[in-house]
Amino acid sequence: MAEAAERSSMFDVAIAGGGYVGLSLALALKKADATMAVVVIDPKPMDVLGKDPRASAIAAAASRMLDQLGIWSNIKDKAQPVNEMIVTDSKLRDVVRPVFLTFGGEAADGEPFAHMMPNGVMLPALYEAAKALGVVFDAPDSASTFRTTPDQVEIDLASGDTVCARLLVAADGVRSKLRDLAGIRTNHWDYGQSGIVTTVKHERPHNGRAEEHFLPAGPFAILPLTGNRSSLVWTERTLDAKRLVESDDFTFELELERRFGHRLGKVELDGPRNAYPLGLTLARDFIKPRFALAGDAAHGIHPIAGQGLNMGFKDVAALAEVLIEARRLGQDVGAYDVLERYQRWRRFDAFQMGVVTDVLNRLFSNDNDVLRAARDFGLGLVERMPSLKSRFIKEAAGFAGPAPKLLSGEPI
Repeated sequence: MAEAAERSSMFDVAIAGGGYVGLSLALALKKADATMAVVVIDPKPMDVLGKDPRASAIAAAASRMLDQLGIWSNIKDKAQPVNEMIVTDSKLRDVVRPVFLTFGGEAADGEPFAHMMPNGVMLPALYEAAKALGVVFDAPDSASTFRTTPDQVEIDLASGDTVCARLLVAADGVRSKLRDLAGIRTNHWDYGQSGIVTTVKHERPHNGRAEEHFLPAGPFAILPLTGNRSSLVWTERTLDAKRLVESDDFTFELELERRFGHRLGKVELDGPRNAYPLGLTLARDFIKPRFALAGDAAHGIHPIAGQGLNMGFKDVAALAEVLIEARRLGQDVGAYDVLERYQRWRRFDAFQMGVVTDVLNRLFSNDNDVLRAARDFGLGLVERMPSLKSRFIKEAAGFAGPAPKLLSGEPI
């Protein structure tokens, strides 16, 4: 439980979930309005954030937001700029993997279209900055249930305490308990795939090049980290992924080498390996009275386009802007008409990205020769059309569509 001296009898916003979405939303709100009372509730203690072994792709727009939140300059030296990306499409047994598509260039002068950032660096930075601005943390603790009244939401915690707020934001992940308690239905299907996530080190430098190899079981992404290291997002059928993760290091590295290749020399594991089930989950509504969804609780998508985290940051930027503008106008931040602005801003974009990633995964995660010929023709067509490639780079950088102020590098 948070210290009594820091507590408010009524919070403006209670956020369930202390991941990158919950922490960045709390920080954005306090950064824009120091008088706002914000509490973050999370079942894990905040001192474990630095132990997250994963890494995330940070689009240029998201790094602009992190700069506005005051943490980018402190963590930028731990990030690896992505200077180039190549896309191949082949069978696992193929000796040569022809490159069908290359992306390069910058979002703006001197600004890479993406960075790879260790979660163990980004998450503690968000937490420390939010804490320094006066965000209250109830951690470790969790929201068991909640009740809404015309004026507030009352949140019962597992510890037995109760938190009252004008608005409850559920940022508690793709299996959101609070989303279910709110009665929000989802469209969901399982891909029968799992994403193996790990870090490797290699002999030769990657020079900031990311690679995505489309293989019959799913995409195999090699994402550059600082030094001669890379983060892997390796998609396999669920049973195969389980077998690989549970295998000994020799067997795992042998299978890894078959997919990774020899371009970067000898490859070795440099961290734990875990597998996460992959599916598509889209909430039919993003809001209820005094309640809003953000991040994976609103939309869990396939990692094939590397946009999961950046979609979450878009939610944060849009919701923070809507709430701060409402507060400046003297409106209730939990009022339904205020929250509707957020839903209109984000729901269609999330649905659109969900459909795109779903189609891409179904198109590329198979061994059909006819589909391979068609998709390779399409990739080659994009490669020969600079204007279309520029559009894809803009999308990857997070600048497509009407952007919230934070994602444009502007204060709210």
